[in-house]
Amino acid sequence: MRIPVNNSLSLDERDLHFQYHRAGGPGGQHVNKVETAVKLRFTVDGHSSFPASVRERLRALAGRRLTDDDEILIEASRHRSRERNREDALARLVDLLRRAATPPRPRVATRVPRATRERRLSEKKDRARVKRLRGRPTGAD
Repeated sequence: MRIPVNNSLSLDERDLHFQYHRAGGPGGQHVNKVETAVKLRFTVDGHSSFPASVRERLRALAGRRLTDDDEILIEASRHRSRERNREDALARLVDLLRRAATPPRPRVATRVPRATRERRLSEKKDRARVKRLRGRPTGAD
């Protein structure tokens, strides 16, 4: 089954690997006996249908979620049910992929206004004059 990321990219469900384990924290007996927490693994280079630029941005955006094996690891345990945690992990991965698929806006070079340049130079000259006046007096008394 294909999971749409945006208009041009989609994710194959076979590229996702889910692992289930017991969640930590409060919850009593339910937490202690049911494996509701989810670990979602997605190999970045294993999905060659994404362009190289998207994969590079994905690695940069993943941050500490990127493992040494070039996998993105997303853990979800905020919900009580396994299915809701699975949906949460998948939604977080799709959001990450959407952000990586959006190319950064190019920087538009701007010029420093003339008045700003002149003001900065004037301030530098004033500061230099103040510092020069702090020096030793010349021998002309």
